[in-house]
Amino acid sequence: MGIEASEGVRRRGCSCSKDDFLPEESFKTWGNYGRALAEIPARLKDRLLTRSLDATEMNEIKARSAHEMKKTLTWWDLMWFGIGAVIGAGIFVLTGLQAKEVAGPAVVLSYVVSGISAMLSVFCYTEFAVEIPVAGGSFAYLRVELGDFMAFIAAGNILLEYVIGGAAVARSWTSYFATLCNHKPEDFRIIAHSLKEDYNQLDPIAVGVITIICILAVFSTKGSSRFNYIASIFHVIVILFIIIAGLCKADTSNYTPFAPNGVRGIFKSSAVLFFAYIGFDAVSTMAEETKNPGRDIPIGLVGSMSITTLAYCLLAVTLCLMQKYTDIDKDAPFSVAFEAVGWNWAKYIVAAGALKGMTTVLLVSAVGQARYLTHIARTHMMPPWLAHVNSRTGTPVNATIVMLVATAIIAFFTDLGILSNLLSISTLFIFMLVAVGLLVRRYYVSNVTTPTNRNKLIVCLVLIIGSSIATATYWGLSETGWVGYVVTVPIWLLATVALWAFVPQAREPKLWGVPLVPWLPSASIAINIFLLGSIDKASFERFGIWTAVLMVYYFFFGLHASYDTAKESAKVTHETTQYKRVEEGAVTPSVDSSTGVKASNASTNPLKFSLDFSLEME
Repeated sequence: MGIEASEGVRRRGCSCSKDDFLPEESFKTWGNYGRALAEIPARLKDRLLTRSLDATEMNEIKARSAHEMKKTLTWWDLMWFGIGAVIGAGIFVLTGLQAKEVAGPAVVLSYVVSGISAMLSVFCYTEFAVEIPVAGGSFAYLRVELGDFMAFIAAGNILLEYVIGGAAVARSWTSYFATLCNHKPEDFRIIAHSLKEDYNQLDPIAVGVITIICILAVFSTKGSSRFNYIASIFHVIVILFIIIAGLCKADTSNYTPFAPNGVRGIFKSSAVLFFAYIGFDAVSTMAEETKNPGRDIPIGLVGSMSITTLAYCLLAVTLCLMQKYTDIDKDAPFSVAFEAVGWNWAKYIVAAGALKGMTTVLLVSAVGQARYLTHIARTHMMPPWLAHVNSRTGTPVNATIVMLVATAIIAFFTDLGILSNLLSISTLFIFMLVAVGLLVRRYYVSNVTTPTNRNKLIVCLVLIIGSSIATATYWGLSETGWVGYVVTVPIWLLATVALWAFVPQAREPKLWGVPLVPWLPSASIAINIFLLGSIDKASFERFGIWTAVLMVYYFFFGLHASYDTAKESAKVTHETTQYKRVEEGAVTPSVDSSTGVKASNASTNPLKFSLDFSLEME
């Protein structure tokens, strides 16, 4: 859908006609839809072989929202958004459980490992956010470097992670609110005896909190920012109180044994605690609303992650010094720890700080996930109605409401234990893809990179990813062996050395770039995949089921909608500007039998991007 589509969105606003959801040619008649389904293989090949362009994401795709998002944010806003997004979810929801049952006092090392992995991902995200400052975050970055299909699978999983994480935090909000009121969480929940166990403790307070967050997120991004950093300043004061007061009651004997489950327990907890760092991903989606992306994004993202990692480590150390790890309460660890040392009054301060932390986590998550969904809808992989940006508030109202309604429904019914078991696998997966995308960005540019260097890049990436998967698999299957690492780790190292020494970089960052390329992105790939190897079987099953659901939706709806939209855009662009391309892989269109619009012929495409591992090498 080209210029007409943009005008259509502008004319309809928030209406709910069929064309707001399925306006593409493939869905005009049942006959068109049948022909589109018959062409799934050809269309999928087209979407796999084409990449979007930076300029397309920042101009044409962004214009489909009809109205611009307001540029109101500075590095100060982004840094506090990052702190508000991250501190709260992990330290107040998962630390107690991981310290008690998995890592023991060594949970601090788990936070260090997760923090290093997150910081490497922050570097990758920052370069992309500076170069492509749009609301789509990793979805937009992967569309540019790895194509529509990988971008959609990755973005669908990160949206699920946001919804699950938001629901878990909202349920925990009720628990800490009950502590503040000297009640048990069950006192504020409704027992529905007719429902299945784990789904019968209805939580209206969680729904109420999410509703308030939704109103604030819809009203104003800048207003949300002001609320966030004022609340975050209060939160920092509470954290300092916990650390100072807690260390006054420290008992070093509680640190023995330090790692009851050894190195394996540390890394297993690291994979779970990575959930605590996903907030920075939401901050990267705010690049479109940032005044000076080249300066503000690096300061905001790297600064907030550094502060967050330090705070997590200090809080984890304090908790395990205050109380024996076997006695830590897995639901409200810090409040109960102060009770255990005789400071009952301190639990109210802790509970207030936890409530604040969870509130800002929910707020930044709401802002971030809505912008993800908005940019996905701009490409028509999701209904374009979700891409609408309100002309008065400058915020994506429809996407915000839809995402938070989904979060509220899950939070209302689902027990925290069920939610906590749905861990960080989607996040680690998408962070790994972003690191791969950054290497592709630096080392491959159409018509610049030679076929020989392109093939070297493919081989190096296959070896880096393959050796990382092998290392993670060996870790998961062998508890005491070491021979496998002697093979897999040197392969990763040699592949990275080969990429550094024998493949010239095809692109230099314009404003801010990741240092030590390819070492830092390659290390990010290896660590993220290694942490994936520490995640339990149930999480992989959930990941597989959800990815299968995404595939069904994509093959029956998203593929055809995005295909029609891309070809219509190519048609309009070709007719108006002969030299401009909207995608790498788009050539002079030919008529598509099912849609009546012009489609590219991939077999004659001289600009075909062939980095995808399934493609033929020249």
